[in-house]
Amino acid sequence: MERKNETIYGYLRVSSKDQNEERQRLAMHEFGVPDGCIFLDKQSGKDFNRPGYRKLLRKIKPGDILVIKSIDRLGRNYDEILEQWRLITKQKQVAIVVLDMPLLDTRQGRDLTGTLIADIVLQLLSYVAQTEREFIRQRQAEGIAAAKARGVHFGRRPLPIPAEFTQVYSRWSCGELSIRGAAHALGVAPNTFIKWAEQQM
Repeated sequence: MERKNETIYGYLRVSSKDQNEERQRLAMHEFGVPDGCIFLDKQSGKDFNRPGYRKLLRKIKPGDILVIKSIDRLGRNYDEILEQWRLITKQKQVAIVVLDMPLLDTRQGRDLTGTLIADIVLQLLSYVAQTEREFIRQRQAEGIAAAKARGVHFGRRPLPIPAEFTQVYSRWSCGELSIRGAAHALGVAPNTFIKWAEQQM
């Protein structure tokens, strides 16, 4: 599968550090990608500022082949996927093989019709990947809004105001203590003291 001057690279991506990339890695091995040519990122696909991907771009050269399991492993931003696809295939002259979508295979020997079909399929799949991402964000926002309407509070619970606050607040109001001094006396951050003080006004 590997010709004289080409190297086959694989790119894996999972969205978080606790997700397992073994399914993607197994697919790379079955295709014939050497372990030393597999690059991995464990982070969101919202953009391409990823260490593994940037390192991969520095390694690939004209005539190489880049293998990915599916188009959403490359990324999830429609415009950026298309931009990176053009960068890899046109500027760097590297072929891309998407294992889950045989139509997305730009290796040499494909005719003009095949290339056109690949471009159309790529744009469609990239659009679907971004639409799915935006849909997830919308559902999360709707879920948060519904939870807030039910009285659910997000973030850390506010600290209870200690019994000695009244005395410290009185000294601060009279100018005996600065905000920092009052906060120190209560063992809290200045911002916390300010919030408590605002509730008294």
